[in-house]
Amino acid sequence: MTSPEPATASAVRLQGVGLRYGRTRALDAIDLDLPAGRMVGLIGPDGVGKSSLFSLVAGARAIQAGRIEVLGGDMADARHRRAVCPRVAYMPQGLGKNLYPTLSVFENVEFFARLFGQDRAERRRRIDDLLRATGLAPFAGRPAGKLSGGMKQKLGLCCALIHDPDLLILDEPTTGVDPLSRRQFWELIDRIRARRPGMSVLVATAYMEEAARFDWLVAMNSGHVLATGTPDELLARTGTGSLEAAFISLLPEAERAGYRPVEILPRGKDGDGEAAIEARALTMRFGDFVAVDRVSFRIGRGEIFGFLGSNGCGKTTTMKMLTGLLAASEGEAWLFGKPVDARDIETRRRVGYMSQSFSLYSELSVRQNLELHARLFRLEPARIPARVAEMAQKFDLDHVMDELPDALPLGVRQRLSLAVAMIHGPEMLILDEPTSGVDPVARDAFWRILIGLSRQDKVTIFISTHFMNEAERCDRISLMHAGRVLVSDTPAAIVAGRAADSLEAAFISHLEEVAGADAAPAEDAALPEETAAGATSAPHGGFSLRRMFSYMHREALELSRDPIRLALSLVGSVILMIVMGYGINLDVENLSFAVLDRDQTTLSRDYVLNLEGSRYFVERPAIRDYADLDRRMRAGEISLAVEIPPGFARDVARGDQVSVGAWVDGAMPTRAETLRGYVQGIHNQWLQTRGRELYGAAALAGLVNIDVRYRYNPDVKSLPAMVPAVIPLLLMLIPAMLTALAVVREKELGSIVNLYVTPVTRTEFLIGKQLPYIGMAMVNFLLLVALALWVFRVPITGSFLTLTVSALLYVSSATAIGLLVSAFTRSQVAAMFAAAVLTILPAVQFSGLLNPVSSLEGVGRWIGEIYPTTYFTVISRGAFSKALGFADLQSAIVPLAIAAPVLIALGVALLRKQER
Repeated sequence: MTSPEPATASAVRLQGVGLRYGRTRALDAIDLDLPAGRMVGLIGPDGVGKSSLFSLVAGARAIQAGRIEVLGGDMADARHRRAVCPRVAYMPQGLGKNLYPTLSVFENVEFFARLFGQDRAERRRRIDDLLRATGLAPFAGRPAGKLSGGMKQKLGLCCALIHDPDLLILDEPTTGVDPLSRRQFWELIDRIRARRPGMSVLVATAYMEEAARFDWLVAMNSGHVLATGTPDELLARTGTGSLEAAFISLLPEAERAGYRPVEILPRGKDGDGEAAIEARALTMRFGDFVAVDRVSFRIGRGEIFGFLGSNGCGKTTTMKMLTGLLAASEGEAWLFGKPVDARDIETRRRVGYMSQSFSLYSELSVRQNLELHARLFRLEPARIPARVAEMAQKFDLDHVMDELPDALPLGVRQRLSLAVAMIHGPEMLILDEPTSGVDPVARDAFWRILIGLSRQDKVTIFISTHFMNEAERCDRISLMHAGRVLVSDTPAAIVAGRAADSLEAAFISHLEEVAGADAAPAEDAALPEETAAGATSAPHGGFSLRRMFSYMHREALELSRDPIRLALSLVGSVILMIVMGYGINLDVENLSFAVLDRDQTTLSRDYVLNLEGSRYFVERPAIRDYADLDRRMRAGEISLAVEIPPGFARDVARGDQVSVGAWVDGAMPTRAETLRGYVQGIHNQWLQTRGRELYGAAALAGLVNIDVRYRYNPDVKSLPAMVPAVIPLLLMLIPAMLTALAVVREKELGSIVNLYVTPVTRTEFLIGKQLPYIGMAMVNFLLLVALALWVFRVPITGSFLTLTVSALLYVSSATAIGLLVSAFTRSQVAAMFAAAVLTILPAVQFSGLLNPVSSLEGVGRWIGEIYPTTYFTVISRGAFSKALGFADLQSAIVPLAIAAPVLIALGVALLRKQER
């Protein structure tokens, strides 16, 4: 495309911008003026600071050093960020990272439209126009998670364009996308720019052929700017014929020292007749999804065979089947003439596998990684030191042998991964996208190593890649799409077969032939008309119910489509209620006891019958001696041993003092104290019975008698007491965990960036996320009450309305605790653990579940006084057992009404609107 005349205004200006991640410097004193109304490209490999710079410009990350002006204002000023937010659109790195996979295409775009305050009619018009213009209209109802990579990127672009931004930031939008979708994406951007010539576009890309179409380029390396200018200016400045060569020329001398272009050596003919890998109709299914569909190919020994295709097309799955890591659903595969068998260690030792993510142990040094893998492949111990030294020399690792992998540059880590794969001297290498994100110098050095291994050591190399220039270096390639191999041949033959001018054009031709509707060109539809700022949108400042309900609606949809979370929220508390209702039993009954009767008289037997007749005790066979007593109590056969001394009946008849021994198992103190009380009570009852028999009832009558009656629980049973206390415990645990996970899940998946770069406030975000879980918690409350009434037979004697209103206040506090946990946790595991500890421990120990709060002291008493479970436990027991209503429970309801807003305010205060 022809570059327009340079613009005088700046869309973005950076002055002395720096950024660190711990000890790592991502950006170092960056000074840039990015022209307005232009498409500006940032070029360079992964890790040079492109994404960090974009996140600062978009306002998603806090500025650490320097000054950044975007659209005429300082991004360090929160008021300017709020004002400029509706004019900026940010599409982060990663396929569909800002999308929600369970929401449909239409629902995703509608969610963003709501965030920017558009009413129903405006939303509908804009969404329809965008989906038609991008060719996504036929797939409006398809979940985003089931779209191809190219369609996800188009959907992400629709979400970014829904509010007519003046600045569009695209962070590697086409990485991992097939060439046809890539071409369609840029044609769409060109149409948008033609319609809105004032819009500025910032793009980061690893594809130099894409960068050639941009108006202005910024070449970056190691957090520094190498050069800026139009593509033609960079080519002229370096005197090179391609942007990749220009980028290499711009690198510091130390980084390009010794660089030489890759030279493809001709392959010998000695390995042509023998196959290293052969696959016939290889198929892999995951449920109903066919990941690999009847793939067949044959790779000769010493051949470099390339696998070319987009992310998700089945390349990695095919490689895992060939290495035995995945068992094929159908078809056959052979390695060196033997069927692939994960249990055949000898065949697997002939293969080296380098995964996409560099399978290194970050806590081990370079030397230790090499030594470990040598041992794993059973190299003789005496050979290991020499082999490690050979790999270090061959892959230029001598100077980093004692370094940790994470401290190494990406190119060095890449060579280390290859050395690890080669440590056992395999005859075949399977390399899964080994050069993704690596700078051109390191990538070419890597390819020189591969060519040497193939041509000199006769190692067969099976490699997958996204880069067309790498594919052209292979002896043969397979073009793969949607789990199927479209064609296998030499690169030159594939180009000639399609009469194309490049391998990419040939690939696109094959894709257009087979992709059908999914790859059809977008309709020539009008894009949405640009509207004046605020003409149809609600105000962006202050609290917005529309934005809050947008998050609430989206969260409710995701929850309803996630069977695991839905089951946990509905069934989890019911199961725990049944387990805890029957399992936590404080009734001390049916205690086993045995007697060591040394008297063996009628009176001693009468004493034993008095114990045996109680519902609290069950008699076991008599004890023979002290050794038998000790053995049986150690084994847990008896909880009580009664020793009746010799002469018991005689001494009682004489009126002499008699001591009866009672041995109690004290391993559980509470139960032991209860048992002691039972024994003393039954003993006193036996004495009273004997006294009445001997002296008559009048002799035993006292002046004052205590007549005990139990209110609310006349039978003093555990179940009527425990069921009302378990309900508050479960209404705290499950809702708090689910709410915490809902927020932290967005942090893990990356969609939290939508909070950072849209007008939504922290309060809107948190309350919107909270409301669906309050609703689910109230459904749980009704289920638990139904269980109490009809399964446990524990009636509600007080006001059900008071109990329900109190439950609503209580679950609001419980979910607010989940929001508070989510503010300081970054992983779902940590959030679940923290939520469990911060709910179960206070609820059980300090909230009156087992012991009254008034009996606690110190910190425990303080926690009990402020924790919401304390007050809802009082309300639950009052409504179930004591026939209490609103007036009686008002003193417990007021603290619950205060707790929820206080906890939400704490969550809002701790949640960051920018990444730090």
